Order: sequence, then structure tokens, then C-alpha cells
Amino acid sequence: MRYDIVSDTHGHLSPELLERLRGADVIVHAGDMCSPSDHRALAAIAPLRQCLGNNDYALEYGPLVKRVTRFFSDGMRWEVCHYRERLDLETCDIAICGHTHRPFVGRDERTGALVMNPGSPSFPRGSAPTMGRIVCDGGVVVSAEIIALD
Repeated sequence: MRYDIVSDTHGHLSPELLERLRGADVIVHAGDMCSPSDHRALAAIAPLRQCLGNNDYALEYGPLVKRVTRFFSDGMRWEVCHYRERLDLETCDIAICGHTHRPFVGRDERTGALVMNPGSPSFPRGSAPTMGRIVCDGGVVVSAEIIALD
């Protein structure tokens, strides 16, 4: 399964980002979407899993969107939280965060959990606009990458 990962879009979904997301099995958004219409646009592309960011609390995305989102998919336990320091790496296989607008992907040394911050496709800090992509097959991470956007 292909999981496309975004965060910190802040109400700006570029045409390139939307095109790159097409074909995803699931879209994961790690907060600061800042736009219910963007929520609807992403959910029209693929099933959407998201958490609230520090700029999302006054917005209504529905009862399933919380500060921390946990789900099970393709044999993997996922946790999504805007803040990395609030992720519980003991209870998940894949942890997604945002907030810093700086991309990162790697394994936690203590737990072995895959941790990804996809950066920001809209307002990057210190890099090009970015998104993430994780491919899983039968409970195994096949690939995890940061994708630079124009």
C-alpha cells in the first residue's frame, strides 16, 4: 500500500502536490491543514487520516480528527501527532509528525519505529517544498522517502 504523507499545508495545496498524491492508497496529514475545504479535497483523492496541528483547533474536520490519531493498516500500527515529542514510539510501528516544516525520515534507535516528518509542501524551512511517501506490504515497510516538490 502506498501512503502519501503531508503536513503543514496551512491552507495551500499546490497543483503539483495534488497531482503527486493521486494514486495514493491513503493520505496521512500531520496537522496544520488550516482549511476544511482542503480536508475535503484530500479526502476526495484517497482515504484521509489526519491529526490536529497547533493552527487547527478552531476548525471542524469531524469527530475522528484529534490531537493524536492512531490507526492500523496493512499490518502496521500508525500514530500521527503534530508534535514529535508527543509520539508514543513504544506502541507504534510508524510515527508521523510535523510542526517544524523540516523533513526527516529514520528509525528510532530505541524502539525501531519508523519516524517521518514530511516537511511542508507549502511553507518549507531550510529545504525545498516536500512531502513523504511510505510503501508497506504485508506488515513490512518496503520504502520510506522524502520527495522534493518544485
